[in-house]
Amino acid sequence: MPEPVRSDAPFYVVLNAGSGRAETDLRCTTIRDVLGAAGRSCELEVVHDAAKLEDAARVMAGRAARDGAILVAAGGDGTLNTVAHAAVAHGCVFGVLPQGTFNYFGRTHGIPEDLAEAVRALLHARVRPVQIGLLNERIFLVNASVGMYPHLLEEREHDKRQYGRSRVVALLSAIKTALRGYRSLRITLELDGQTRRLRTPTVFVGNNRLQMEQVGMHALDHALEEGRLVAIAPRPVGRLRMLGLLVRGALGRLGEAEDVQAFAFRSMTVRAPLLSARRKLKTATDGEVSRMRLPLRFEALEGRLLLLVPPEEAEEETAAGAAVAAR
Repeated sequence: MPEPVRSDAPFYVVLNAGSGRAETDLRCTTIRDVLGAAGRSCELEVVHDAAKLEDAARVMAGRAARDGAILVAAGGDGTLNTVAHAAVAHGCVFGVLPQGTFNYFGRTHGIPEDLAEAVRALLHARVRPVQIGLLNERIFLVNASVGMYPHLLEEREHDKRQYGRSRVVALLSAIKTALRGYRSLRITLELDGQTRRLRTPTVFVGNNRLQMEQVGMHALDHALEEGRLVAIAPRPVGRLRMLGLLVRGALGRLGEAEDVQAFAFRSMTVRAPLLSARRKLKTATDGEVSRMRLPLRFEALEGRLLLLVPPEEAEEETAAGAAVAAR
């Protein structure tokens, strides 16, 4: 059974402002009021400049490790990723207050999306070691990708700034990107010790059961419970067929598509073909886009993140793990 968290451990919270001043002030007040009413101390680090989030997370993680505190991230999946990276590096217990559009990570682990409820859940949570993914030196909690999908994310972020943050805007932005088209990548995969060549517009690697289920990849979602990651690579198709794949994913039927290759793995290295001039590729980890030097190595790391989960979630996941081990 997971051990309960120390009853007097303080909470060191890194909050990504990201929105208006009034909303940020309300979130800070909610966090302080709920923890204060329970007699628990907290420190809040509000980050208004996204470029400073990584530094703020690193400093707070160092202090949390020194003081025996719980490091908490408040924001979307990208914010959770950045703070989780610092938590793993410093060995901190990690809590989340999901405040994003999709909140795949928090929802997968039974953490409420309402802020006050999520803070209350921290007070009674237990620690559960959970799997993270690694892409070169960057971790990912939900997904990582290379090729067209990072480009889609950049377009989506631009459209959200212009039209507002909603799932409808995200879907329409994805459709626009699909209709523009994207040239295919020719890559060599070293997959759990075997080599294969692949031509695809994008490689999407999932580490989140809920997201896999929502797009319809039910045949492989069990792999995540077995210490593996799931890769999805569409075959090169025209714009309309690519649009069809996006629609299938939105309807939860991507697993039925003939134009999609999917496989599970523990480690995978992506290389450019021997005569290719490519040295870097556009990548994304939990929505954060960057360019990385080849080769790219994806890896599943079991139990590296010490996550606070609600007691009932911890008990259910422990029972599920025992059932898998007994098979």
